[in-house]
Amino acid sequence: MISISDLTVSYGSWNLLDHISFHISESDKIGLVGKNGAGKSTVMKLICGEMNPTSGTVDKPAHINIGYLPQIMEHNRGRSVMEETMTVFDVFRDMEKEIDDITLQLAERTDYESIEYAELISRLNDLNDHLAVSHNEPPEVQATRVLLGLGFRDDELSRNTETFSQGWNMRIELAKILLGAPDVLLLDEPTNHLDIESIEWLEEYLKSFRGSLLLVSHDRKFLDNVTNRTVEIMLGHIYDYKVPYSQYVGLRKERMAQQTAAYENQQRMIEKTEDFINRFRYKPTKSNQVQSRIKALERLDRIEIDVEDKSAMHLRFPPAARSGDVVYKASGITVGYPQKVVFRDADIEIKRGEKVALVGRNGEGKTTLMRVITGELEPFSGESRVGHNVNIGYFAQNQEDILDNSITVFDTLDRVAVGEIRTKLRDILGAFLFKGEDIDKKVSVLSGGERARLGMAKLMLQSHNVLALDEPTNHMDIRSKDILKNALKAFDGTLIVVSHDRDFLDGLVDKLYEFRDGRVKEHLGSVSEFLERRRIENLTELERRFGGGTSAPSAPAAEPRKAEAKGDFAARRSVSKEARKVRNRISFLETEICKDEKRMKSIESVLAAPGPSDDIMELTREYLELKRDLDAKTDEWATLMEDL
Repeated sequence: MISISDLTVSYGSWNLLDHISFHISESDKIGLVGKNGAGKSTVMKLICGEMNPTSGTVDKPAHINIGYLPQIMEHNRGRSVMEETMTVFDVFRDMEKEIDDITLQLAERTDYESIEYAELISRLNDLNDHLAVSHNEPPEVQATRVLLGLGFRDDELSRNTETFSQGWNMRIELAKILLGAPDVLLLDEPTNHLDIESIEWLEEYLKSFRGSLLLVSHDRKFLDNVTNRTVEIMLGHIYDYKVPYSQYVGLRKERMAQQTAAYENQQRMIEKTEDFINRFRYKPTKSNQVQSRIKALERLDRIEIDVEDKSAMHLRFPPAARSGDVVYKASGITVGYPQKVVFRDADIEIKRGEKVALVGRNGEGKTTLMRVITGELEPFSGESRVGHNVNIGYFAQNQEDILDNSITVFDTLDRVAVGEIRTKLRDILGAFLFKGEDIDKKVSVLSGGERARLGMAKLMLQSHNVLALDEPTNHMDIRSKDILKNALKAFDGTLIVVSHDRDFLDGLVDKLYEFRDGRVKEHLGSVSEFLERRRIENLTELERRFGGGTSAPSAPAAEPRKAEAKGDFAARRSVSKEARKVRNRISFLETEICKDEKRMKSIESVLAAPGPSDDIMELTREYLELKRDLDAKTDEWATLMEDL
């Protein structure tokens, strides 16, 4: 479907992407992975046409519908959530007009064998396929289903978009992209602003999505559940694995180990050969053997080891001083702001050494409780008390507001460091991947991931026995998240963490407080156990709201009563004859479906590694025609099987 061939992106003498090539087929669900700054977002922009490569090509079929969700985007204002979401259906009205125009052209043309006529037929099929998907239920129902799945409440659909945060507006844009029925989805960190329940909803949606998917995410569990292929970008090169993320990690280790072993074996062989040549170069009796080995070395295909990017931050929290048995206790607190109460009558108790997660929908009060615990906000009523000898280290979600943009990375730590530790600031920054000239960068130019690392380094300059971390893994790559998780597991103090990352929380926390509908509820156990309970509740709610939309297919209709009537031979004979015709048609369709699938697999193999004589565009066009034909035959086969 989309072929990236020998593509390079250069900035001066430095290559961000160095002659990369890979193919996105119609059924691919690809996880695009690599460290922050490796070029993942750049690849998506190249596919969309928002950037041009220094060299190489991106080939894609004409009229392909690409849905692209970037990390940062502009949001429309002046319309309600529902009105803004419904604008996506304007394109379908344009499609209907184009169908009318093409139908008129086909009626007037007589060049039935021409390429132009075939292209019109192909475009008409594409348009009808898109409309068939989009018209399976009323647009308002589709929009409501997706918006509720992404976490909006019914009473919020009539609110104007500008009254929501950037994260909620991102959900509106994501809803529009999903409702647009794209052929290819390009999603760049779609889970960054989603809560756990919305992530799980999106996960299920993408599992059943029939198009291609290219996904950038630092959520390991999300990648494992959604993707079937992993493309890694490392130091400008790509490595393609036909497996989900966790399997890729294992295969990558195997590949590196095998490559290293082969390289070392070859180096030993080369060393012995060169030693033989040097020892016997001038002995006439050995001249033939020497020349033979010299030629063998010249012909030798030298094994090279892939350069591996091993840079990773090193994180270990200082030992925690002992606090009182109860770190924080709230009794019947009602909390909010002058214009809104966020939650009511909450009872919360966190004991020394506990690792506790605050979970729930965005806007329900998790960050608000953090502000109460750290003393930034007083509750309207009830009792809120921090325990004896508690020293809280707070990592705020909005590091862009907390850090001073006008100073450098080094000055950020230098201004808060005291005593002997000031002599080790460069070492501390190096442990958080700020090396060389990086420490003199202004905070204003740092990426989201760099700000998160700098905020964490700042937090570690003092010893705390309670860590209150609000979305600490936002913008962190998977390796950095693993390092942070292991450091927190080893931390001997108390942890209170807000996170929507299931993999990060799993095995880290043993108690959760759920914020939902203005209430706070305690859950003991792991995040997996909590999610399983919530999933059952959510399924019940969805069946109540959209009962007809998710029901199983109805059973095949019974044969006509006349055929069942005893002695009605003519009717039974008629039905039997009709049944034979249906069975024959089913047999024919099964044969044709096998042929189509076999040819499609053959084309996929060629497109995965095209040769110089292969016409990629022609093969792609044939593949799409086969896919449409296969879909039609499969639908007919399924209908006949029900009627049999």
